[in-house]
Amino acid sequence: MEKVAELAERLNEAIKDKTSTTKLADQIGMSKQAISAYTTGVRVPKRPVINALAEALGVNPLWLMGYDVGKYDNVTATIPAGFQPLPQRDRVPRVGQIACGEPITAEENIDAYDEVPSVWHADFTLLCQGDSMEPKIKDGDVVAIHSQPMVENGEVAAVLIDGEATLKRVFLFDDHIELRAENPTFPTILRIGEDMNTITIEGKAVGLCRKL
Repeated sequence: MEKVAELAERLNEAIKDKTSTTKLADQIGMSKQAISAYTTGVRVPKRPVINALAEALGVNPLWLMGYDVGKYDNVTATIPAGFQPLPQRDRVPRVGQIACGEPITAEENIDAYDEVPSVWHADFTLLCQGDSMEPKIKDGDVVAIHSQPMVENGEVAAVLIDGEATLKRVFLFDDHIELRAENPTFPTILRIGEDMNTITIEGKAVGLCRKL
């Protein structure tokens, strides 16, 4: 995530030094909206686009990607095969405490924003607190969620219980639903019959963001 922000920052710096977003878009045959998405960090340009941006701006593509090289060193160089550009990313809201009756991504529920790989098709993220999902998901991990009302039995999902989102493995049966923690020291949450309606599946866990 830090590299994504650094790429956006360096792209803004290079544009300010030499041109404008509109002129740059015209020069490399892209829309102004696409360039703006790169400069704000909403999306990350793919390798050919990085090369085209660097060439148009007269900077080293590796510098543009955030590597510790000179801004203008060897500006004709392309990104070598051993270096892979950052994957294309989307900016999604991180959801905290859920207001009763409000959509999970309502403004009052959003604590921050995270950048996650676009291929995850994530709609929001959750900050995992506690060790109920250890060892798979640790305290402090940020988990990306794709919004969907149902999941397959055994999949990890974000579920809403008493106005709070939590992560659990979901097992749905005809007459009851079980929410199981990964950590065996935590009891299974069980809802039977009409009480099953007190649990709402908000989405499937599709990715994990963790600091090294």
